[in-house]
Amino acid sequence: MYADIFGTIPVAEALLAKGALLGTVLAFMMAVTTLSLPSLVMLRKAVKPRLLALFVAICAIGIITVGYLFNVLPIF
Repeated sequence: MYADIFGTIPVAEALLAKGALLGTVLAFMMAVTTLSLPSLVMLRKAVKPRLLALFVAICAIGIITVGYLFNVLPIF
């Protein structure tokens, strides 16, 4: 799924209204914009495959970590 950050805001609002946790919604928003297939195809033309794999791994770990932290920590 590809969407820019502004396209995910209505989806995020709907998920929050339906009771989804904030960390889950934030992780969804970050993953959709960062790890989308069109973005990765464009990056593949600019960087080496090993660097692209490292980028995907670091982003995925960071997104998952942020999602868990926002779900665990009592922010609101």
